[in-house]
Amino acid sequence: MPNLSRETIINIIISLGLLVFPFIATAMDEPFYITLATRVAILSLAAVGLNLALGTGGLVSFGHAAFFGIGGYAMGILASHAQTYTPIFTWPFVIEGTNQMLIIWLVAIVMSGIAALFIGLLSLRTSGVYFIMITLAFAQMIYYFMISWPTYGGEDGLSIYVRNQFPGVNTLDPSSFFYICLALMFAGLGLSAMIKNSRFGAALQAARQNEERLAATGIRPFNIKLTAFVISGMITGLAGALMADLSRFVSPTMLSWHMSGEIMVLVILGGVGRLYGPVVGAMIYIIFEFIFGGMTDHWQFYLGLVLLGVVLFARGGAIGLLAGKARHD
Repeated sequence: MPNLSRETIINIIISLGLLVFPFIATAMDEPFYITLATRVAILSLAAVGLNLALGTGGLVSFGHAAFFGIGGYAMGILASHAQTYTPIFTWPFVIEGTNQMLIIWLVAIVMSGIAALFIGLLSLRTSGVYFIMITLAFAQMIYYFMISWPTYGGEDGLSIYVRNQFPGVNTLDPSSFFYICLALMFAGLGLSAMIKNSRFGAALQAARQNEERLAATGIRPFNIKLTAFVISGMITGLAGALMADLSRFVSPTMLSWHMSGEIMVLVILGGVGRLYGPVVGAMIYIIFEFIFGGMTDHWQFYLGLVLLGVVLFARGGAIGLLAGKARHD
């Protein structure tokens, strides 16, 4: 058996802990903990998307809430029309709503990908603080558009009364829905690892380090970064659909800059560029929200202190503290 790195061992322990967590929560007679773990899995998946763009490609996007919210509204719009038995469009052809998760996920991924393609085509022509601000601007544009769209609740949001369906699974059971989200989180992590270790991943990292040298090899850095940005948006969009399904509610807050900041905080807390950084970051975030949120409305102040400590003293995030430095730290 090959020697495993300390980070790999930590990743395995985290994975096993998440797999058995519903059994532990059930034994403790605390089913609400399963819902918290489901939020960890969903937020981890959203952060996996950003980590691909930020950690591997060096693209500091402050607009990933756009994709998260688009995924959420894809679920909300399809499910709301399914529960009211009204078509979404009747011309030039009829498009019905649906409560089937597989179809909803596909629509969420496609719509988020289209949005990421459009935003990336414009924003990737800039860099640095300009890239940060233009991605933020696009997300805010979509946010205000949804606020002014009364058909789907406007500022009040849209409620879904029944959880969507997955073939052969009782999605109303908290453990079953958790494992669906966990499986998608693992799939996102696997895709991220595969991309990072591929020739495309090597080209993406080269584009982050020195675009001129990459261009000299005949590879266009813009195309590489745009592809990564689109894949990143798709992953985060899928997470948005899952979050809307978990809460059975979608609102413009999913599109706000606060959501973009929250996703970025998860990546930084866990470790930028680390495979399981988003997972650890989401775990820390949910734990702080659960423990300190019950004590004070200002629980994010304490999270901010931890984030400040990570930025100043632990560049590799929580994973870096436990596993040591990586090559990019």
